[in-house]
Amino acid sequence: MIVIHHNPDCGTSRNVLAFLRASGVEPVVIEYLKEGWTRPQLLALFAAAGLTPRAALRETKSPARELGLLEEDVSEDALIDAMLAHPVLVNRPIVCTAKGTRLCRPSEAVFDLLGQLPPGPLFKEDGQMVIDENGARP
Repeated sequence: MIVIHHNPDCGTSRNVLAFLRASGVEPVVIEYLKEGWTRPQLLALFAAAGLTPRAALRETKSPARELGLLEEDVSEDALIDAMLAHPVLVNRPIVCTAKGTRLCRPSEAVFDLLGQLPPGPLFKEDGQMVIDENGARP
């Protein structure tokens, strides 16, 4: 089973979901902006991905700056509290597979979590090739 914590408004997240589907997998899609987060869920995801709350903080296109979260003295607990109140503060997509859990930025990072690459050619939304016609990463 593969799980993607997904934001359909995010191009990177849409690319990762498309790459998963191209590999023949229909992942469990969690639209975390609708469902929100729980503290144990975030802590488990971050631990599995080897992320700190600061490393998982989405700094752009989020209220992080307005909330004062970019200051170095903001505690990890305060970051988690803010992420619970504002789910958009968590960078995405986070993908969980049997091979591990990872923040998939750039979107090609998801390939490291798959048993095999999807068939090519495969392109991002912006037209950039990520798998060539021979099934290899360029």
